[in-house]
Amino acid sequence: MFEIVGLGTALPEHSISQAGAATFATTCVVPDANEDRNTSALIQALYRRAGVQSRHSVLLESSSDGEATAERFYRFAKSPEDRGPSTAERMRRYEADAPQLAATACQKALVSASVDPKSVTHLITVSCSGFSAPGVDLFLIRALGLQNSVSRTHVGFMGCHGALNGLRVAHAFAQADPNAVVLLCAVELCTLHHQYGWDPQKIVANSLFADGAAAVVGRATNGPSSGGSAHSRLSTLVSNASYVIPDTAEMMTWNIRDAGFEMTLSAEVPNIITRFLPGVLAEFLGRHGLKTSDIPSWGIHPGGPRILTATAEAAGLTDEQLAPSLGILRRCGNMSSPTILFILNELRQANASGPTVLLGFGPGLNVELALLNK
Repeated sequence: MFEIVGLGTALPEHSISQAGAATFATTCVVPDANEDRNTSALIQALYRRAGVQSRHSVLLESSSDGEATAERFYRFAKSPEDRGPSTAERMRRYEADAPQLAATACQKALVSASVDPKSVTHLITVSCSGFSAPGVDLFLIRALGLQNSVSRTHVGFMGCHGALNGLRVAHAFAQADPNAVVLLCAVELCTLHHQYGWDPQKIVANSLFADGAAAVVGRATNGPSSGGSAHSRLSTLVSNASYVIPDTAEMMTWNIRDAGFEMTLSAEVPNIITRFLPGVLAEFLGRHGLKTSDIPSWGIHPGGPRILTATAEAAGLTDEQLAPSLGILRRCGNMSSPTILFILNELRQANASGPTVLLGFGPGLNVELALLNK
């Protein structure tokens, strides 16, 4: 098994309120003169439904409570055909800002774990919002003082459940090498991919996504965590699983286009979750002699309020069990892959009871799950 001995999170310095973000979003859409709609009012309504109160972004130059705040990356849309900055421009910002945000999360995780960076044997990086080489992993080796011989693995473009894929890799390394000390870091700059123009699916995505990073330090363990305050929290990764829901490939997509990375999210996704998730959970938990009613605490990736509601219905969750996921969505937005680790951090800080299920959805339509205990 894999024992989490340290966890750290990081957010960009500045944040924007959801009301301010909605105001900004209206500047990226020029209504078509031939279409009869109140574009500004519709955008405001979609943003209010997102369940987000504030979000952080590397693009912001100041913070704001109720109005749009300073940033110079996105220009006002000039026409209905304007799609904003090119992918090359967006990737240059990723190269500039992702490494340090990742390093901040890693430093916190290493301190939390009381682990010397020189003792890290495996480095796993996770991201789906940017690419560069040399990339975040090389920066972390230099910035953190890791050994130049550290084993590097990148989990790329897996989507919002990417940190769960990273935990699976970490678990495998720990099983293969009982002396492994693994540093896993997920970093995403989702606000680099704000989409221009009138497309309700893309505006819904715009209303949710934010920037953040989270890191985990872990090692092999043969059983429940040993004593100590840090290890009395949810620490032991017992098992994980992946399930691709048939015939749903177009329900959620994440593609690289000329003006950034574009997401589509079908309105049918919550209904699909309601139908398929009970069977997926029954099969996964049944391997360990468990049922959903045996799981007191849950970490659900907040892909949006309707996805959380559908998951709660499928798993029979209470408002209290859903609260950690809703709280991160409200305060931080959907940061893609690091988000599930932010939720795990909340559960650990609250000394939540185990066993715990971590769950996320991604393009495919795919379900990723992890089972943790103390």
